[in-house]
Amino acid sequence: MDLAVACFELTRDLPREEMFGLTAQVRRAAGSVPANIAEGHGRENTGSFIQYLRIAQGSLKELETHILLASKVGLLSADRIAPVLDTCGLLGKRVRSLIRSLQERARSSS
Repeated sequence: MDLAVACFELTRDLPREEMFGLTAQVRRAAGSVPANIAEGHGRENTGSFIQYLRIAQGSLKELETHILLASKVGLLSADRIAPVLDTCGLLGKRVRSLIRSLQERARSSS
């Protein structure tokens, strides 16, 4: 959720003409990460949870791509995107670790 909030703040200063373009894409991808984690957890099934965690990973990569694109076209500076990209990297590692842990637990219980 903190990452999504940071992305909303990051895109607040993007040009108005990007409201339905890059701004919307960044915000949608950022909101999709915690939403998929929550939805998967709510399924109360390890296999479903893992699948939703993978979807969250995809959204995280999409988010990173949109942020890098905004920087490359001059809409966001490198110093503004660095903390958000660092957070994306850390969250990606945590999600991968959780997936591995859940997969190991599922294998040992079967």
